[in-house]
This record gives sequence, structure tokens and C-alpha cells, in this order.
Amino acid sequence: MQVTETLNSGLKRELKVIVPAKDMEARLSERLDTAKDKVNLKGFRPGKVPVQHLRRVYGKSLMAEVVNEILSDTQKLLTDRGEKPAMQPEIAMTEDEKEAEKVLSGGADFEFTMSYEVIPPIELKPFSDIKITRQIHDVPDEDVEEQVKRVADSARTYEVKKGKAADGDKVKIDYLGKIDGEAFAGGAAEDSEVVIGLNQFIAGFEEQLVGLKAGDETTIKVTFPDEYAAEHLAGKEAEFDIKVKEVSKPNELEINDETAKMLGLESAEKLREIVRGQLENQFGQVTRQKAKRQILDALDEAYKFEAPERLVEAEFNNIWEQVTRDLERAGHTFEDEDTTEEEAREEYQRLAERRVRLGLLLSEIGEKAGVQVSDEEMQRGLIESIRRYPAHQQQEIYEFYRQNPQALANVRAPLFEEKVIDHLLGEISVTDKKVSRDELMADDEDDAGEKPAKAEKAAPKKKAAPKKAAAKKKEEGE
Repeated sequence: MQVTETLNSGLKRELKVIVPAKDMEARLSERLDTAKDKVNLKGFRPGKVPVQHLRRVYGKSLMAEVVNEILSDTQKLLTDRGEKPAMQPEIAMTEDEKEAEKVLSGGADFEFTMSYEVIPPIELKPFSDIKITRQIHDVPDEDVEEQVKRVADSARTYEVKKGKAADGDKVKIDYLGKIDGEAFAGGAAEDSEVVIGLNQFIAGFEEQLVGLKAGDETTIKVTFPDEYAAEHLAGKEAEFDIKVKEVSKPNELEINDETAKMLGLESAEKLREIVRGQLENQFGQVTRQKAKRQILDALDEAYKFEAPERLVEAEFNNIWEQVTRDLERAGHTFEDEDTTEEEAREEYQRLAERRVRLGLLLSEIGEKAGVQVSDEEMQRGLIESIRRYPAHQQQEIYEFYRQNPQALANVRAPLFEEKVIDHLLGEISVTDKKVSRDELMADDEDDAGEKPAKAEKAAPKKKAAPKKAAAKKKEEGE
């Protein structure tokens, strides 16, 4: 095999590979010798088929296998050169049928070219120079009590009352939703229970139930949010025909062991313990995310190197697809977001370059530190990924992951990244600073813009999660 480098510019490489016809013939002969003891052909005893007859019958197909074997073994070429390709190399061969026929017939050298980009060498610096301030929020008892009341509210009992519905009352209704006079899917229900003031339904729906009493029938009007998960309803005005069947007032709610037992817990103390743990976990995630962002910003500032063009292009395309899809779903244009398509492209191009550089850097840091993702961690990550799908699809999704190495790599990547961040937190200088809830959560709304809105059923069910305009999303260092 003859390998000639025909391009070496920046990170771009191109190799011309020639496998002489005699080498191709030698590989084919090995396959023919192996095949003659296994193949069964009419008119010949097993193991007695002449090699020349095998060549006439199977020669081209076996030579095609030789070609594929050579192409699949190109990674060894790069390993021998001490290079790591950023992506799978692009292979180019002759498209001339006559030339290809000669190769398969053993009458010509097999030639192809490999084009690829290499991962740039990254020289790691001491991490002790990186300094961050980690914000920490200690959850006060009053916040725990407030959340306990919200949780326990699901165990609150109600008593049927006469008279008009007020804020906090539970109203049992039948409803039928219409847009332009036509009923829409998911917009009807019977004996639906609405607690006025919980804001479980789209804005304006619950408020219009105030003052109604059992037996009343009315029509209320609402407008679906522009970001509503059901795209066919987003931004639409709708009318709901309402029939009130029952109005109930809430009984006094006491936080005691009996209330806790109604929630499946043994005591009020256990309820408070669980709620505190949930709040601490929630704020802890924000603390970590902000610390991670500071680390990534510091790494981005400290390491400036050329990023492989194809990786950046692939990352940009992923970002741009999400941005344009979000804009389309919201019915917005770039002008609505106070920008232009050209400016947005420039912004997301920079974001793609940053993400690729940080990704390569974290990979290098993790590799040098010996960071590993265990099989147990992979299994937990896989289960967590599968749980995001409906129950009836989970087995199918599991099989997809099991049979698709690239999909599994996508499960491993964020697990590996978080473990690298853990490693860095032990290497850098971290100063903890206690802050209030508002200080910790400041700017967190922008970060939520990276997350897709939670899918909801057709109204008047709960509102879709708010989402920042696509063109203003902030990078989270994925």
C-alpha cells in the first residue's frame, strides 16, 4: 500500500492511497482458498471446486469484499500517522465504471483519496490559575413551609357549597372549546375540576369562572400563548362553552401527620425533610450550572485554537435548525427578535465555534485525567434518556440505543462532560459565596431558553412552559 500526502494545510489533510493490483490479487487468493473448502457448487464435491472456477463465479464479489475491507481499515492509516480525525474521513474513488471493473477483475491498482481534518494538539495549562465564585443558597425554614403547603394542597379536602364560585374554590365543569366556531381536538371534557387561582389552565380561563354557580352555563374567551406546545392552537383565540355542575369551597388545611399520610408519607416531619431535599437539589443544580458556566468561560478565554471546520459546520447546522424551528413555531421572524438573519447567523457561528473548541478541550482534559464513564453510569443515563419517551415507545427506543453505537455515544457525552467538570472543580480555585434566592436565580430565565418547552395536551390544560425568543438563547457550553 502506497500512501502519499497531497494536502497539509492547517487542520486539513488529504491522502492518496494506492493498493497495487498484485496486493489486491494476493488478498483475493486468500479469500478464494478459504472459500473453496466451504462453498457448495452443483457438479463438484465439497472442497474439490477448482480455484479458477471459483474466481469466475465469485471473483468480483470477493474482490468487492477486499475493497470494503481496505476502506474500513483506514483508521489504521491515521493511527500510524499519529493523527486523530475530527470526523469520519471522506473517501473518494473513481466513478468510471470501466476503471472500477478493472479493479474488481484484478487488472488495475485500487486507488482512492481520504480527506479529513485532524483534531488540533492542545497543550494543557495549570488549572489552579482559574478562579470562580460559587453561589450557594441555604434554604430557609419559611421557604420549606411555603413549599410544604403547596405540596400538601393536593391533599386538601373540599366541601360542596351553594352560591357563587370565588378564588380558591373548586369548580366542576363540562367544557367544549371552539376556534372560529369549530370544535378542536383535545378541547372538550366532562366533570373537569378546576381550582380557581392555581393557574393550571391557560391565562384568563380560571378568572372567568369566578362568580358562576352550579347550573350556570356561559361562554368564555381566551387566547392561547404564542409559544403554546400544540402548534395548531398557538396564538389562536378560542371560545369555551361552559356548564357548571358543582362548586366546592376548600376546607382548612393543616400540616400534620394525617395530611402527610394522605400523601403517602409516614409523618409531617418526613414531608418537610423530602421537600427540603427537593429544594436544596433544585438550587444546587442552579449553583452547579452557574459554576460550570464560569469554568467554561475561563477555559474559552484561556485556550484559543483553530476548530475543525466540519465539526463547526455540523454544530452550526444543529443550532440553526433548532433556532429556525422555534421561530417558526412561535410565528416570529428575526425582525421580531430585534435582529436580522445575517446577524443571527454570525452570532450562532461564533457559538458553534465556541462549543466545538470547548468540547475538544474537555475531551482532552478528561482523557489526560483518566476520566471514565462506568457501565453502571451509562445504564443509568440510558434509562433516564428512555424515560423521556412515552411508555409504549420505551422498548423500541431501548433497542435503537442498543443497536446504534452513535446514539449511545450521545448518551455518554454529557455524562463524561459532567465528570470532567467535577475533576476541574477539584483543581481550580473555588470561593463559595452565600446568596439569596433571587441572587442565585438572577439571569436563570435566560438559561432556560436553551430548554424546549414542555409538551402539553390541547387546552384548556396547563400552560406551556415559557420560552425565550430563539434568537436570544444563551449558550450553556454543551
